[in-house]
Amino acid sequence: MNLKDIKEKLFPIIKVISIVAIATAIGLELCNIQALTTNNHLPIILNPVLIIAHLALSAHFIEGIIAACYAPGKNHQPIQYGIYTFFVGTIGLLELFENHSQIPD
Repeated sequence: MNLKDIKEKLFPIIKVISIVAIATAIGLELCNIQALTTNNHLPIILNPVLIIAHLALSAHFIEGIIAACYAPGKNHQPIQYGIYTFFVGTIGLLELFENHSQIPD
């Protein structure tokens, strides 16, 4: 099994997992914000999950910004590709730079 076969099988699975995880992290953050504004607290057991959600959202946000900056040079719309990369993560960046290497000069 070569790298191309692995990418064809794993990338779609990772994309779906990433989209679900980021959407869940956004929902958890919204619940946390709502709880803080109403002087309530989320259960203590969710604190480690919130920390992981903060890290994941921050990393994906940075990846989305990087993708939006490089997308025009790769013939993609910056905002659209930035949002796509925000949700799918590093795979979006890999696809962005992989597509560019296949375009002849």
